[in-house]
Amino acid sequence: MTSADTAGLGPAEMLGELERRARASAGRPVVLVDGGSGSGKTTVGAALAAALGATLVRLDDMYPGWDGLQQASSAVAAVVLARHRVPRWDWTSNRPKDVLTVDPRRPLVVEGSGSLSAANRAMATFGIWIDLAEDERKRRALQRDGEAYALHWERWAAQERAFFARERPDLLADVRVDGRLLLE
Repeated sequence: MTSADTAGLGPAEMLGELERRARASAGRPVVLVDGGSGSGKTTVGAALAAALGATLVRLDDMYPGWDGLQQASSAVAAVVLARHRVPRWDWTSNRPKDVLTVDPRRPLVVEGSGSLSAANRAMATFGIWIDLAEDERKRRALQRDGEAYALHWERWAAQERAFFARERPDLLADVRVDGRLLLE
């Protein structure tokens, strides 16, 4: 399924197709959902995790601050997928929070910018990239998170652009979804 393939599907049908394809990818699906900030990763990740009965890992809980995209991305393969642990970050105190354990027998959905790297994809069974223009993503993200995020938008977007250029998550994905089709 590519962005073009999703054109005739509504959000519910598209999520149903993603669930079907994720289940078909392995006995224990390990799904990575990536896209730029505001593209719809959280919506897709949460819905897919619920449908699969999966543990949901949000990279927003793992980024070690506003400059931590690459560090969290690297931790997906090295810590989450290999060791079944999720190091979480306390955004209020700006320091590590705790480490959660992930049941290696349950399906797993990891969503967040930086989740779909070559190293992470090699350890996952299914990858999803959500396409959406930066201006629309910015509008959605700032509508969701307000001025607190507005101060950091460009700083974060620069990390996303660098990650995209280096890793090309759109090409690593099994499915590319048109983010305009997702509910806001």
